[in-house]
Amino acid sequence: MTRDLFADATQGSPLREDLCPGAVVLRGFALAKETHLLASINEITAAAMFRHMLTPGGFRMSVAMTNCGGYGWVTDGKGYRYATTDPLSDQPWPAMPDVLLQLASAAAKDAGFADFTPDACLVNRYEAGARMSLHQDRNERDFTQPIVSVSLGLPAIFIFGGMRRNDKPVRVPLLHGDVVVWGGPARLRYHGVLALKPGRHALAGECRINLTFRRAG
Repeated sequence: MTRDLFADATQGSPLREDLCPGAVVLRGFALAKETHLLASINEITAAAMFRHMLTPGGFRMSVAMTNCGGYGWVTDGKGYRYATTDPLSDQPWPAMPDVLLQLASAAAKDAGFADFTPDACLVNRYEAGARMSLHQDRNERDFTQPIVSVSLGLPAIFIFGGMRRNDKPVRVPLLHGDVVVWGGPARLRYHGVLALKPGRHALAGECRINLTFRRAG
């Protein structure tokens, strides 16, 4: 996959791809802020390190995770939930950097969801072989608020399904700088990521970083 596949030759601007009512891919939307985003991620992970969380069933997640913002998503033997403190340090999660907050709000607005102010950002690190199985984001209190997902680093295949787990998903190639936004009638659609293929990105190295913004509280 190369960026040329998605370049808008006539307008020179990122392409918008509608997946279904309420869901859109904004190609290259985050590219202008890539260095600031990656620097902010380094600051976040210096304060709250990446870790492989355990599911309630005791399975180790292949994706390494951390959080920033007022709330962080966690999973352990007690279940899936949001917490205001990092369970490793018992300290509040790092504050959400302005560049992340502004990007999420701008992407949501561009996708048709005005006044989105996230209070949680999940920072996921995918290395070769890491994947995310089909799931719904259901731990948030207000389902009228969208999800904003930013891809950085290695390319990945995002799988976007329907309202039922057994609905056949579509495969959506995502490149460095692409942003997916879904909400409204698409808010509870199942989604996931296929196993990441090995590679190296010039800025992010041998991984994919995914920022997922939500309104949790």
